[in-house]
Amino acid sequence: MAKKKAAQGLTNLERFGGTIFFVLYLLLLPLAAGPLLRLAGDLLGRRLTGNLGSVIYYYGLFAVTVILFHSLLAKTTRRFLDHPLPALKTAAVGLVAHYGLCELASRLGRLLVDRGPNLNDSAISTHIGSAPHMTLLIVIFLAPFVEETLFRGLVFGGLKERSRLLAYGASCALFALLHVWQFALAGRDPAYFLLMVQYLIPGLVLAWAYEHSGTLWASVALHAGINALSVLSGLL
Repeated sequence: MAKKKAAQGLTNLERFGGTIFFVLYLLLLPLAAGPLLRLAGDLLGRRLTGNLGSVIYYYGLFAVTVILFHSLLAKTTRRFLDHPLPALKTAAVGLVAHYGLCELASRLGRLLVDRGPNLNDSAISTHIGSAPHMTLLIVIFLAPFVEETLFRGLVFGGLKERSRLLAYGASCALFALLHVWQFALAGRDPAYFLLMVQYLIPGLVLAWAYEHSGTLWASVALHAGINALSVLSGLL
Protein backbone atom coordinates (compact mmCIF):
# COMPACT_ATOMS: atom_id res chain seq x y z
CA MET A 1 0.00 0.00 0.00
CA ALA A 2 1.44 3.37 -1.00
CA LYS A 3 1.86 5.99 1.68
CA LYS A 4 -0.77 8.71 1.73
CA LYS A 5 -0.02 12.40 2.13
CA ALA A 6 -0.34 12.76 5.89
CA ALA A 7 -0.35 16.55 6.18
CA GLN A 8 -3.64 16.89 4.25
CA GLY A 9 -3.34 20.66 3.95
CA LEU A 10 -3.41 22.45 7.30
CA THR A 11 -4.88 25.91 6.83
CA ASN A 12 -3.01 29.00 8.05
CA LEU A 13 -5.56 29.42 10.84
CA GLU A 14 -5.04 25.82 11.93
CA ARG A 15 -1.29 26.31 11.97
CA PHE A 16 -1.39 29.59 13.90
CA GLY A 17 -4.27 28.95 16.29
CA GLY A 18 -3.37 25.29 16.64
CA THR A 19 0.22 26.07 17.56
CA ILE A 20 -0.89 28.46 20.31
CA PHE A 21 -3.36 25.89 21.62
CA PHE A 22 -0.71 23.16 21.45
CA VAL A 23 1.78 25.14 23.54
CA LEU A 24 -0.93 25.89 26.11
CA TYR A 25 -2.02 22.25 26.15
CA LEU A 26 1.51 20.93 26.54
CA LEU A 27 2.98 23.37 29.06
CA LEU A 28 0.33 25.53 30.74
CA LEU A 29 -3.06 23.85 30.94
CA PRO A 30 -1.87 20.83 32.98
CA LEU A 31 -0.87 23.27 35.75
CA ALA A 32 -3.74 25.73 35.25
CA ALA A 33 -6.56 23.17 34.98
CA GLY A 34 -7.05 22.82 38.74
CA PRO A 35 -7.27 26.55 39.51
CA LEU A 36 -9.50 27.18 36.48
CA LEU A 37 -11.92 24.41 37.49
CA ARG A 38 -12.05 25.72 41.05
CA LEU A 39 -12.81 29.20 39.72
CA ALA A 40 -15.56 27.83 37.46
CA GLY A 41 -16.94 25.84 40.41
CA ASP A 42 -17.06 28.97 42.57
CA LEU A 43 -18.94 30.83 39.85
CA LEU A 44 -21.42 27.97 39.43
CA GLY A 45 -21.69 27.23 43.12
CA ARG A 46 -20.57 23.62 42.59
CA ARG A 47 -17.32 21.77 43.13
CA LEU A 48 -15.74 20.75 39.81
CA THR A 49 -12.59 18.99 40.99
CA GLY A 50 -11.68 15.30 40.93
CA ASN A 51 -13.14 13.00 38.30
CA LEU A 52 -15.90 15.40 37.26
CA GLY A 53 -13.30 18.10 36.76
CA SER A 54 -11.23 15.79 34.56
CA VAL A 55 -14.19 15.05 32.30
CA ILE A 56 -15.07 18.73 31.98
CA TYR A 57 -11.42 19.53 31.25
CA TYR A 58 -11.19 16.97 28.45
CA TYR A 59 -14.57 17.88 27.00
CA GLY A 60 -13.27 21.45 26.83
CA LEU A 61 -10.11 20.27 25.05
CA PHE A 62 -12.24 18.19 22.69
CA ALA A 63 -14.47 21.15 21.81
CA VAL A 64 -11.53 23.51 21.20
CA THR A 65 -9.81 20.86 19.04
CA VAL A 66 -12.90 20.40 16.87
CA ILE A 67 -13.34 24.16 16.44
CA LEU A 68 -9.69 24.88 15.64
CA PHE A 69 -9.08 21.92 13.35
CA HIS A 70 -12.48 21.51 11.70
CA SER A 71 -10.98 21.72 8.21
CA LEU A 72 -8.30 19.11 8.88
CA LEU A 73 -10.82 16.84 10.61
CA ALA A 74 -13.23 17.10 7.68
CA LYS A 75 -10.48 16.17 5.21
CA THR A 76 -9.15 13.30 7.30
CA THR A 77 -12.68 11.96 7.82
CA ARG A 78 -13.35 11.96 4.08
CA ARG A 79 -10.05 10.15 3.55
CA PHE A 80 -11.07 7.52 6.10
CA LEU A 81 -14.54 7.06 4.58
CA ASP A 82 -12.96 6.61 1.14
CA HIS A 83 -10.57 3.90 2.40
CA PRO A 84 -11.84 2.54 5.75
CA LEU A 85 -10.44 -1.00 5.55
CA PRO A 86 -6.80 -0.03 4.81
CA ALA A 87 -6.95 2.49 7.66
CA LEU A 88 -8.26 -0.12 10.10
CA LYS A 89 -5.68 -2.62 8.88
CA THR A 90 -2.95 -0.06 9.53
CA ALA A 91 -4.28 0.45 13.07
CA ALA A 92 -4.25 -3.31 13.66
CA VAL A 93 -0.68 -3.71 12.39
CA GLY A 94 0.38 -0.76 14.51
CA LEU A 95 -1.14 -2.35 17.61
CA VAL A 96 0.91 -5.51 17.12
CA ALA A 97 4.08 -3.51 16.41
CA HIS A 98 3.49 -1.33 19.45
CA TYR A 99 3.41 -4.21 21.91
CA GLY A 100 6.44 -5.86 20.41
CA LEU A 101 8.59 -2.74 20.38
CA CYS A 102 7.24 -1.11 23.53
CA GLU A 103 8.34 -4.02 25.70
CA LEU A 104 11.92 -3.35 24.64
CA ALA A 105 11.54 0.37 25.38
CA SER A 106 10.04 -0.38 28.78
CA ARG A 107 12.93 -2.64 29.73
CA LEU A 108 15.42 -0.02 28.59
CA GLY A 109 13.64 2.62 30.64
CA ARG A 110 13.86 0.49 33.77
CA LEU A 111 17.57 -0.04 33.17
CA LEU A 112 18.19 3.69 32.84
CA VAL A 113 16.28 4.72 35.94
CA ASP A 114 14.53 2.77 38.66
CA ARG A 115 11.72 5.02 39.87
CA GLY A 116 9.07 2.46 40.68
CA PRO A 117 5.76 2.45 38.79
CA ASN A 118 4.96 4.81 35.96
CA LEU A 119 3.11 7.66 37.70
CA ASN A 120 0.98 8.43 34.67
CA ASP A 121 -0.30 4.85 34.59
CA SER A 122 -0.78 4.88 38.37
CA ALA A 123 -2.92 8.02 38.14
CA ILE A 124 -5.12 6.41 35.49
CA SER A 125 -5.53 3.27 37.62
CA THR A 126 -6.61 5.40 40.57
CA HIS A 127 -9.25 7.18 38.50
CA ILE A 128 -10.46 3.87 37.05
CA GLY A 129 -11.10 2.60 40.57
CA SER A 130 -13.09 5.65 41.65
CA ALA A 131 -14.90 6.58 38.42
CA PRO A 132 -14.50 3.86 35.77
CA HIS A 133 -17.00 5.14 33.20
CA MET A 134 -15.76 8.72 33.16
CA THR A 135 -12.12 7.60 33.10
CA LEU A 136 -12.72 5.19 30.22
CA LEU A 137 -14.42 7.98 28.27
CA ILE A 138 -11.32 10.14 28.70
CA VAL A 139 -8.69 7.44 28.14
CA ILE A 140 -10.30 5.64 25.20
CA PHE A 141 -11.98 8.46 23.30
CA LEU A 142 -11.35 12.06 24.36
CA ALA A 143 -7.59 11.92 25.04
CA PRO A 144 -6.71 9.90 21.89
CA PHE A 145 -8.75 12.26 19.72
CA VAL A 146 -7.17 15.43 21.15
CA GLU A 147 -3.62 14.05 21.25
CA GLU A 148 -3.69 12.59 17.75
CA THR A 149 -5.06 15.80 16.27
CA LEU A 150 -2.32 17.83 17.97
CA PHE A 151 0.72 15.56 17.90
CA ARG A 152 0.08 13.82 14.60
CA GLY A 153 -2.20 16.21 12.70
CA LEU A 154 -0.52 19.47 13.71
CA VAL A 155 3.07 18.63 14.68
CA PHE A 156 3.80 15.65 12.44
CA GLY A 157 1.63 16.77 9.54
CA GLY A 158 2.95 20.31 9.60
CA LEU A 159 6.64 19.44 9.95
CA LYS A 160 6.56 16.61 7.42
CA GLU A 161 6.24 19.19 4.67
CA ARG A 162 9.76 20.36 5.62
CA SER A 163 11.42 17.18 6.85
CA ARG A 164 10.09 13.68 7.44
CA LEU A 165 12.84 12.97 9.98
CA LEU A 166 12.08 16.19 11.86
CA ALA A 167 8.38 15.36 11.87
CA TYR A 168 8.97 11.96 13.44
CA GLY A 169 11.54 13.25 15.92
CA ALA A 170 9.57 16.27 17.12
CA SER A 171 6.19 14.56 17.37
CA CYS A 172 7.66 11.57 19.27
CA ALA A 173 9.73 13.69 21.66
CA LEU A 174 6.92 16.11 22.48
CA PHE A 175 4.45 13.25 22.94
CA ALA A 176 6.86 11.61 25.40
CA LEU A 177 7.46 14.91 27.19
CA LEU A 178 3.73 15.40 27.74
CA HIS A 179 3.47 12.18 29.73
CA VAL A 180 6.37 12.75 32.14
CA TRP A 181 7.17 16.42 32.75
CA GLN A 182 4.40 17.09 35.27
CA PHE A 183 5.46 14.16 37.43
CA ALA A 184 9.13 15.10 37.22
CA LEU A 185 8.23 18.63 38.28
CA ALA A 186 5.86 17.56 41.05
CA GLY A 187 8.43 15.16 42.48
CA ARG A 188 11.34 17.54 41.85
CA ASP A 189 13.10 14.62 40.23
CA PRO A 190 14.81 15.46 36.90
CA ALA A 191 15.81 11.81 36.50
CA TYR A 192 12.14 10.98 35.90
CA PHE A 193 12.50 12.56 32.45
CA LEU A 194 14.44 9.44 31.47
CA LEU A 195 11.13 7.59 31.45
CA MET A 196 10.34 9.48 28.26
CA VAL A 197 11.97 6.54 26.50
CA GLN A 198 8.86 4.47 27.31
CA TYR A 199 6.74 6.81 25.19
CA LEU A 200 9.01 7.12 22.17
CA ILE A 201 7.85 3.83 20.68
CA PRO A 202 4.12 4.64 20.95
CA GLY A 203 4.80 8.05 19.43
CA LEU A 204 6.73 6.46 16.57
CA VAL A 205 4.06 3.86 15.83
CA LEU A 206 1.23 6.39 16.00
CA ALA A 207 3.03 8.73 13.60
CA TRP A 208 3.66 5.81 11.24
CA ALA A 209 -0.05 4.88 11.34
CA TYR A 210 -1.01 8.42 10.37
CA GLU A 211 1.57 8.66 7.60
CA HIS A 212 0.87 5.19 6.22
CA SER A 213 -2.93 5.49 6.21
CA GLY A 214 -3.22 9.19 5.41
CA THR A 215 -6.00 9.65 7.97
CA LEU A 216 -5.95 10.65 11.61
CA TRP A 217 -8.68 8.13 12.37
CA ALA A 218 -6.18 5.29 11.94
CA SER A 219 -3.90 6.74 14.62
CA VAL A 220 -6.90 7.65 16.82
CA ALA A 221 -8.15 4.05 16.60
CA LEU A 222 -4.66 2.73 17.33
CA HIS A 223 -4.23 5.10 20.28
CA ALA A 224 -7.64 4.12 21.65
CA GLY A 225 -6.79 0.43 21.27
CA ILE A 226 -3.46 0.83 23.06
CA ASN A 227 -5.12 2.68 25.94
CA ALA A 228 -8.00 0.20 26.17
CA LEU A 229 -5.69 -2.81 26.33
CA SER A 230 -3.47 -1.03 28.86
CA VAL A 231 -6.46 -0.37 31.12
CA LEU A 232 -7.68 -3.95 30.69
CA SER A 233 -4.28 -5.43 31.57
CA GLY A 234 -4.14 -3.22 34.66
CA LEU A 235 -7.51 -4.53 35.84
CA LEU A 236 -6.61 -8.19 35.37
